[in-house]
Amino acid sequence: MSRRVQRLNHLFREELSDIIRTELSDPRISEIMSITRVNVSADLENADAFVSVLGDAEEKASTIAALSHAAPFLRRHLLERIRIRRVPRLHFELDETIEEAAHVLDLMRQVSAEKRPE
Repeated sequence: MSRRVQRLNHLFREELSDIIRTELSDPRISEIMSITRVNVSADLENADAFVSVLGDAEEKASTIAALSHAAPFLRRHLLERIRIRRVPRLHFELDETIEEAAHVLDLMRQVSAEKRPE
């Protein structure tokens, strides 16, 4: 991955987070959500934004659906904020790595507690 694409990944993540927080008012979007990372393709055609949502399966699905529906709005705002010729099409995907890591940590604590001599 080139340095330019890495910089764009970081910039898109920061700007998307800010736009969603300040400009987007959709009740379907969970209160506790964050953009964990963005992967912009080398040709700048597509960008996959990974979203972490704290909540149940219904909240996660509605948040992803709302963000996907708002993708053209977000793309226009990105075009205003970032000076590049072409802003990629946005695709939102659920990122559950934080929850998986928390689950693994809980399992490790359980194993550790079971191995302690009493």
